[in-house]
Amino acid sequence: MREGYNSEASLVMHVDLNSAFATIEQQARPMLRGRPVAVVNRRTEHTAIVTASYEAKAMGVKVGMQFQEAARLAPGLIAIESDPVKYRFVYKKLMAILNDYSPHVVMKSIDEGVIDFHSLVDTRPMVEVGNEIKQRLKNEVGRAMRCNVGIGTNRFLAKTAASLHKPDGLDEINHTNLRTTLASLKLTDLTGIADHNQARLNGVGIYTPLQFLDSDEVTLQKIVFKSIVGLQWHQRLRGYEVDDRVFDTKRVGRQYVLERRDLTSQQVMQRLHHLCESVGSRLRAQDKVARGVYVYVKTAERQYWHASRLCQLPFYSDSAIYGLAEQLFWQAPSAIREIGIHCYGLSDDHEPQMSLFGDALARNRQLVGALDTINQCYGERTLHSADTLNIGNVIRQKIPFGSTRYL
Repeated sequence: MREGYNSEASLVMHVDLNSAFATIEQQARPMLRGRPVAVVNRRTEHTAIVTASYEAKAMGVKVGMQFQEAARLAPGLIAIESDPVKYRFVYKKLMAILNDYSPHVVMKSIDEGVIDFHSLVDTRPMVEVGNEIKQRLKNEVGRAMRCNVGIGTNRFLAKTAASLHKPDGLDEINHTNLRTTLASLKLTDLTGIADHNQARLNGVGIYTPLQFLDSDEVTLQKIVFKSIVGLQWHQRLRGYEVDDRVFDTKRVGRQYVLERRDLTSQQVMQRLHHLCESVGSRLRAQDKVARGVYVYVKTAERQYWHASRLCQLPFYSDSAIYGLAEQLFWQAPSAIREIGIHCYGLSDDHEPQMSLFGDALARNRQLVGALDTINQCYGERTLHSADTLNIGNVIRQKIPFGSTRYL
């Protein structure tokens, strides 16, 4: 063991569903098993691939590729429109399984979670626990379900281990095999190292993960990253935990690429209104209030326009969000391709005083709460404004990558 590597027992486990949404569709529809499948948000030739089955990936299909291009690479490629309700069901099943092993579970996204076994009295080898989780996924969700399990002394090494042998792998990275494992990887195989950070590292002669591992903390902190991030990488690579942090929600938003370019101004505003209702629901689900609204537009010529307003007092109702967005949006250009809205300046909802611009937060609290309760009980958009009637059939709920706060 090189001096400075974390030699503690590996007690962090990363569980990652394999090609989650495509695999879930194959589980739900046995006729799709063994066939190339692509999950898309819209069934059109120019739609982008959200995720692909391993059969499709083996033929060169990649996430983000247009379906038209993917179909040329993979004859017989089957497009399945995304079904977020189905994916949320599997997410909850996975979370329930992981929570059986530790109270310290963090779901990193809809298809992956981290279990921290520190402070738990369980003498079983982590490999045995990992195999048990894999089998439970098959037993409790379906036999077509597969997951990768990674084990390490910190979250970074556990996630790296989970990516080594897809699909259906189980690996551990610890101080005994750290160097041999990193020697088999590229810099961009490391989570957090994309093209920009790779260029920074290359600039000081670091071209491989092993060279990265052997770099001293002064070089990483003072020269490469020029911040505490360099020190964190020095610790992270050696198996010490620096990523056990929970970040507060900074903003809540949604965006939508218009389905047609010939929509009237009224139709565009109806779609914006729908987005505002969705953002309001998400905001309240987090027990937050906002003070700012930001709207943006991308035109057919790929120009970007935006406007925002920061208010003195907080708001959280759908009507207040749309009222502010509508005031800002009248300045937007025409020939719109994409619209979006974000609420920012978030804070916890602790009975703030009534808004001066008409939200009447205290007065609306019971009404808004009752509407949310009905929608949670009987389904999203059971109650909504008449202005957005049938818009929900056009703007479909997107799959929530990278965050589980709205599930």
